[in-house]
Amino acid sequence: MPELCDQCFQGVRHEGEPEGKIEKIGGVECYVATPTGDYPKDKVILFLTDVFGIPLVNNKLLADDFARNGYRTIIPDLFQGDARPADTIGRADFDRAAWVARHGPDSWIPAVEDTVAALQAEGVTWIGTTGYCYGAPPAWHLALKGLSKVTAVSHPSRLRVPEDIEEYRNKAKAPLLINSCEIDPAFPPEAQKIADKIFGNGKFAPGYERTYWDGCTHGFAVRGDLSNPKVKAGLEGAFEATVKFFNKYKDL
Repeated sequence: MPELCDQCFQGVRHEGEPEGKIEKIGGVECYVATPTGDYPKDKVILFLTDVFGIPLVNNKLLADDFARNGYRTIIPDLFQGDARPADTIGRADFDRAAWVARHGPDSWIPAVEDTVAALQAEGVTWIGTTGYCYGAPPAWHLALKGLSKVTAVSHPSRLRVPEDIEEYRNKAKAPLLINSCEIDPAFPPEAQKIADKIFGNGKFAPGYERTYWDGCTHGFAVRGDLSNPKVKAGLEGAFEATVKFFNKYKDL
């Protein structure tokens, strides 16, 4: 599997007070953000995080924002309590290789599948995934297994290009949105062009869209520096595009 890039471990912590709560779903610890008004109980957004997981306030605040847009939003713990600590953002003294070795697919597949099984058992029939960085392969996995209805990924990492792109085209039925950016070692412009070539111009019947954010680097959609106008526009634009994409396909 491709390596995580330096930017996967960097970024800016955002300010805010999360409004959701921690609960167990299918035996998996999850952060749950619930809309305050009426909302469809059969629909859920599964928020598949970067390496910083539930502990990073940015992730919880984004989940709260999805809930404000009418979707119960759930962040499953992909790391069994071993997410990269938020206070190590940008630090070089963290043993990255050892952490990565502990968190391959055999570590996160049970977490996402157990969460989905429990949600289905309670009557959820529509799951949209939003995957950031490390969360892209879990989003791919759920689409390929037919467990999700819609996929949105932002600055995806650890995808093999073109192999994983072609497999998604050939096997998945979930419409796909990719929020991409200018400077991204994990999903560079060449990979973005390959995705367009494989999915674009109606080649992927379920539906394909890609946004591109100039002046943004990998991680912008969740850990971007909001004091930078281009990055702020990218973060807010990628979020808005994701909500619109879910709304477009919410009746699948």
